[in-house]
Amino acid sequence: MADARERTLVPPAGMRWSAATAAFQVEGSRHADGRGRSIWDDFVDTPGRVKDGSTAEPGPASYERYADDIALLRGLGVDRYRFSISWVRVQPTGSGAAERAGLAYYDRLVDGLLDAGIVPFPTLYHWELPSALETAGGWLARDTAERFAEYTEIVADALGDRVKNWYTINEPVSTALQGYAIGELAPGRQLLFDSLPTVHHQLLAHGRAVAVLRAHGADTVGIANNHTWVRPATDSDADQTAAHVYDVIHNRLFADPVLTGNYPDLSSLGVELPVQDGDMDIISLASDFYGVNFYNPTTIAAAPDGAPVPFIQVPTPGVEHTGFGELWPIEPATLTMFLADAARRYGDRLPPIIIGENGASFPEPDVVAGPIDDDRRIAYLEGHIGAVADAMAQGVRVDEYTVWSLLDNFEWADGFTQRFGLVHVNQQTSHRTPKASYDWYRALIAKARR
Repeated sequence: MADARERTLVPPAGMRWSAATAAFQVEGSRHADGRGRSIWDDFVDTPGRVKDGSTAEPGPASYERYADDIALLRGLGVDRYRFSISWVRVQPTGSGAAERAGLAYYDRLVDGLLDAGIVPFPTLYHWELPSALETAGGWLARDTAERFAEYTEIVADALGDRVKNWYTINEPVSTALQGYAIGELAPGRQLLFDSLPTVHHQLLAHGRAVAVLRAHGADTVGIANNHTWVRPATDSDADQTAAHVYDVIHNRLFADPVLTGNYPDLSSLGVELPVQDGDMDIISLASDFYGVNFYNPTTIAAAPDGAPVPFIQVPTPGVEHTGFGELWPIEPATLTMFLADAARRYGDRLPPIIIGENGASFPEPDVVAGPIDDDRRIAYLEGHIGAVADAMAQGVRVDEYTVWSLLDNFEWADGFTQRFGLVHVNQQTSHRTPKASYDWYRALIAKARR
């Protein structure tokens, strides 16, 4: 349950409010209208990869039921909707001509949002790399950044007359570390530190996309990085060193090049990134906002001798955790700490921050007869919005807050076993039932506007 401070939350003045989804997680219709094959199709079709063996079908079925989503968004009163565009719906193999039927879906979605008075805020890449590009090297290959620029051109040509606000790439850290380093996410490779060239090529793709979108009249463009507040498990030198290394790899490796034009020192890891002349100028093209996805802090200890990496994640003592377990602790004050530290670290190089994702999964039934009283989710959201307000009171500029997620969806390798939504979804019938948190968020937005 929320404490008294959280229950009397005063929403930050001047904040924009949003909710988010991602294409593969909500659209369904994997084989409709010329859609190509992505690394996530390959991942979910490989036995044993997804916890419950599900394949994202039908799930919310937003490809067919997008009007239902728009109605829910309008009911919330949000300013913007963060959704993602599926690369393989637009360009089935990652190169060549556009698939008009796929683009037509996003035309319908954008027009429906605008008709409802909601600003469309798409993400160009939320992990759906075309399988053909993965076969050619994926994000380990520099050419993938060039293919991404061509894809961006296609999307901007089609939607740029109406869409003026864009995220480029979502959570490159997740693709690099979970997808290529340890294999928990698609494409399921286990390269450890040999995965780090994927960082550079994703950030290069971001920079190339910024230039393309600006040429098509975009008002605001930025990246969405997943960040965490890192602390050592103990005061020992070994744990503090391990926590520093983890902070560099999870946080600074992705923020520094975008905001300062330089990578942090990786020499202790024996890693050299494939930087070519002019790359850092492209990566550090001025962003109009900096997207922060934040879920939880991370406690790090030194790994045992002989381990393949020098750190291990351990439970954070003394705090509750979400449905993902003890490595997803709930500690809202760490969001304030992260935001304040970022403002100190980057100074005037840090553009206005947008909280691009924040939310929590808790155990909930697959089938409901009415609204769920999800008090723990409400407490989580109250705490973290309060943490944003605390950072703003310290002088950090945060312009927008985004709940993850509007809908219960396909939660990647966890399939349908985790539920983040403000709206319950029966994953077999696609029926939507707003939860208590939906009504709470609607009331908060209304209160913020009074």
